[in-house]
Amino acid sequence: MKNRKNTLKILLDTTFILPTLGIDVGKEIENGIRRLEKIEAELYYSRFSILESLWIAVRFIGDQSFDAERFNQGLRSIIEGGRYKRVEEDYRIFRDALKMYTLGHSDMIDNILYATSVNYDLKLLTVDKELREFIQTKKLKNTLISPDQINT
Repeated sequence: MKNRKNTLKILLDTTFILPTLGIDVGKEIENGIRRLEKIEAELYYSRFSILESLWIAVRFIGDQSFDAERFNQGLRSIIEGGRYKRVEEDYRIFRDALKMYTLGHSDMIDNILYATSVNYDLKLLTVDKELREFIQTKKLKNTLISPDQINT
C-alpha cells in the first residue's frame, strides 16, 4: 500500500471534468485524463467547477451535440461516484481569490481554484496559459501542473 502522504493530490480545472459530462474539449485534455488514469492520485473538484460546467452546458443546450442525459450522469458520477473528492472552500480561499483579482487576474473561477490549490497543498491540473503566465509574472507560488507533467 502506498503512503497516502506521498500520493499526488490534484485539483482538476473545470476543463478536466467536462469530458465526464460529455463535453468534448480536445485531444490534449483527453490525453491528460488518460495519463491520470495510469497513476495513483487523489482527484479533487470544486463546486465552482460544477457551476462553470453548468454555464458551459447552457451554451450547448439546443445543439444536437449536447446530450443532457450524459451530462446528468456525469454530474452524478463526479458528485456521488467516489472517484473525486470535493474541496470545501473556506474564507481563505475567497480572500485569496479576491487578492488575485486585485492583482489583475479577472477570472474568479480560476482565482478560486488557484487559491484552493495553494491553501490545501494541491496541484492544479490546468492548460490555462494565461493563469500560468499571471502566476509567473506576479511571482506567486506555482501549484500548476500540466498534462505532460503527469508521470505515468
